[in-house]
Amino acid sequence: MEAAFVNVVSEGDTVVVGVNGVFGERMCDVAARCGARVVRVDAEWGSPLDPQRVLDAHPAPAVIAVVHAKPLPACATDLAELGAAKGDALLLADCVTSLGGIDVRIDEWGVDIAYSGTQKCLGVPPGLAPISVSPRAVERMHRRPRSWYFDMGMIADYVTGGGARAYHHTAPISMIYSLHAGLGVVLDEGLEAAHDRHQRCGDLLQDGLEARGFELVAPACARLPQLTSVRVPQSRLPAATGEADVRRTLLDHYGIEIGGGLGAWPASAGASAAWATPPDSAT
Repeated sequence: MEAAFVNVVSEGDTVVVGVNGVFGERMCDVAARCGARVVRVDAEWGSPLDPQRVLDAHPAPAVIAVVHAKPLPACATDLAELGAAKGDALLLADCVTSLGGIDVRIDEWGVDIAYSGTQKCLGVPPGLAPISVSPRAVERMHRRPRSWYFDMGMIADYVTGGGARAYHHTAPISMIYSLHAGLGVVLDEGLEAAHDRHQRCGDLLQDGLEARGFELVAPACARLPQLTSVRVPQSRLPAATGEADVRRTLLDHYGIEIGGGLGAWPASAGASAAWATPPDSAT
């Protein structure tokens, strides 16, 4: 995320950020530290971002930044609509949760900068962040960004070299081999087949949760198969316990691990939330 912002955002640039989760909040923080004038577009809790509201937030932003697949409320953002109407702005997308789990079409949707992580649907240990940069974004990259470590020009010289390669860092060779192996598994299965598997697993989990009286946070029209956020209703909580106690009981007695939600959960949204990943889906 920081590498994406620091290479294309200059002091005083206007950056529109769609916020409906903790990583949208983090985008605002990173952009502000780059000296940007940040324009937030907040979505109602539990709802996907409205692309038109994002587009209407400012007439000529330098960058429009959104998270493609929000961990909480576990819903997807329509990148294609943003890319089609972005104008002169660069479209920056966080694809950490989506890559390998749902359809991601960087060029077709007009995404200029996208980054992901190895530890999600690619099934590789954490440690690397694949990143994609369009020709439009390359043209706007700083010759000397504020960050030495995240200077993509220097990293490009290190990785590809225009002649003699320039030393930048010691590459994590074991992680590169891990990523190669993980991508090989995805290619062997087939990308569409992998997406279908995630969808089947997600449907089974979500249908089962709803059948047992739990309420899913994200609306059906934008729900993610690979990540599910769920409200723990008060009727399911024993006296004097919270949702963390319910998750501890599931882990200790049934071997089922459910992560707690990230960020503040507004009181207006109802009971506590947690999020769950199908074991045969993302990892």
